[in-house]
Amino acid sequence: MQAIAKTVRGPVICGLSRTALGDVDRCWEAIESAERRRIHVFIATSETHMKHKLRMTPDQVKAEAASGVARARSYTDDVEFSPEDASRSDFDFMCEVLQIAVDNGATTLNIPDTVGFAVPQEYAERLANVRKVVKGDYIISTHCHNDLGMAVANSLAAVQLGARQVECAINGLGERAGNAALEEIVMALRTRSDYFGGIDTGIKSEELARTSRLVSRLTAYPVQYNKAVVGRNAFAHESGIHQHGVLNERTTYEIMDPAAVGQGESKIVLGKHSGRHAFADTLKKMGYDLHGDALNQVFTRFKELADRKVELSDADLEALVAEEMGDTVRYAFSLVSLDSHGGSSSTPTATIVLDHDGKKIEATAAGSGMVDAACAAIRQATGIEGTLTDYAVTSVTGGVDALADVALRFEVDGVSMPGRGLSTDVVEASARALLNALNRIVRVRDTGEDPTAVSRPGSLS
Repeated sequence: MQAIAKTVRGPVICGLSRTALGDVDRCWEAIESAERRRIHVFIATSETHMKHKLRMTPDQVKAEAASGVARARSYTDDVEFSPEDASRSDFDFMCEVLQIAVDNGATTLNIPDTVGFAVPQEYAERLANVRKVVKGDYIISTHCHNDLGMAVANSLAAVQLGARQVECAINGLGERAGNAALEEIVMALRTRSDYFGGIDTGIKSEELARTSRLVSRLTAYPVQYNKAVVGRNAFAHESGIHQHGVLNERTTYEIMDPAAVGQGESKIVLGKHSGRHAFADTLKKMGYDLHGDALNQVFTRFKELADRKVELSDADLEALVAEEMGDTVRYAFSLVSLDSHGGSSSTPTATIVLDHDGKKIEATAAGSGMVDAACAAIRQATGIEGTLTDYAVTSVTGGVDALADVALRFEVDGVSMPGRGLSTDVVEASARALLNALNRIVRVRDTGEDPTAVSRPGSLS
């Protein structure tokens, strides 16, 4: 606290203290070097706290409040007072204590919903009634916890009825379920300035996302993806209907500009709910302007992968386009389904169903591993025997649902062809790669084409 007080200039540096005089003294020592100083003293006023925690009578609590505030006021003109557990306190008694605090020099009265018990209308009315009952010149403040998920709603309701200080925290950090989220308060007041009367917080909202990430890193508390304002998905759209709307006009599904909170641009997330419009638009931004059959071919494969992978990255899409559009091979054999299983105590087997000129071909084979079994089943189904001369698998992106990119080379009667396959499953990616190579071999056999003229898999030429 002393380091902050010595270093930070501009904001009010506030130290929190119990009403115990020794605590107030230590609090002052911590903030004394600050440019603008405040001492915040508190004591509980609910029956539960007085009886079970403080073990004090109401009169003792009033005396403590008076002495604590007076001691704080002897150090600084800026003193805040809180009746802890205010939302569960007897209203009349709480107001008595608040009046004592004002009479002894408190300039801010903070009404804490310490355990997140209040609901918006009730909490706001309590603060408004405090203003009617407690006489003096003071600012009324909120301090709301999120145990019932209403910290922000309670705070905003209080602002609407006159509160002019909101105690909150970036990312909603705080005891138990947390405190009111600063970023949500700021953007609610700005976005609905029509409702809140144009209240300006003075916060540079463009720094919210960056600050959120900084606090998350320093505290090791991750920010949930769907967190309002600063979450990774706050401005992300996966639904095809939403994507279509946002691409035409951002405000169809966004009430805030992501740049206004430091989130950059709206994010189109390509997943299983995405439509053709968003898919084509994303590819175009990546430099792939596909139309007609070419777009249909890649989009069909994309939907297959999206059913198994939550979100496809740009790297995933590049690999997908390379797989589907990298050559002009006619698919003599195409994969319909693949079922493979095995383990340390059983022989790996694979059952494959292929489409060949509109007819389904099924074959089952065993192997030394599931990839070997799948390849054996393909050779059995196609009737093409040969030698696997090269095999490599790489991960396109990170994560447990990363796409596996398999590149191999298969040789039949002196003709060696490359193949490439992509899938979230290594066995399926391997099967697709082998089929890709076999289709090239069939093409060479059927056309008599020079094998070296067949385009390399993965190229876009």
